[in-house]
Amino acid sequence: MVRRPTGGRAILHTDELTYSVIGPLDEPRLVGSVLESYRCLASALLHALHRLGIPAESHAATAKAESTVKGPVCFEVPSSYEITVGGKKLIGSAQARRKDGLLQHGTFPLSGDLTRITQVLVFPDEHARQIAATRLLARATTAELVLNNPVSWEMAAEAFIASFQEVLNLELLPGDLLPQEIQHAEHLVSQKFNHPSWIERAS
Repeated sequence: MVRRPTGGRAILHTDELTYSVIGPLDEPRLVGSVLESYRCLASALLHALHRLGIPAESHAATAKAESTVKGPVCFEVPSSYEITVGGKKLIGSAQARRKDGLLQHGTFPLSGDLTRITQVLVFPDEHARQIAATRLLARATTAELVLNNPVSWEMAAEAFIASFQEVLNLELLPGDLLPQEIQHAEHLVSQKFNHPSWIERAS
């Protein structure tokens, strides 16, 4: 169990491709407001889905629409420049900004039963749990459901890499974490991210 620095509602990470974009605030592809950078990155996400044959689209959700959705499940809730197919959410993303950089990450469900998340969350009773599961299926989907065919993680990753390079004019190079980065990550886990004061806090 982890708490995302970007906040938001609950996600069960399984049977999916996750992406993460990190960069300085003066990076030309990320400059501007949160919505402007969202829109820029959404163009690459859309291009990747189109490469996979998924007729996805992006649109800005209104604050009113977001505020009217109640419940703990992230994929029930619309967000700005969400990626949808047939009105159902397919890619959920979130962004956090700090003085030294920007983080945007998201999840692209490839297959599986989306309602599994309702089995690990707290609801007042089983009726409320079932309502949440039904509502989730009405508002979210997976690549396999859209295409009626499975999409492997490798296929999705290749589409994302090619699209981010083409749309954002990047050259992506595979690499490993440096020893000092690993050491810093381990320090953060032990001192913060694995601590109950971070994981179990109320907000």
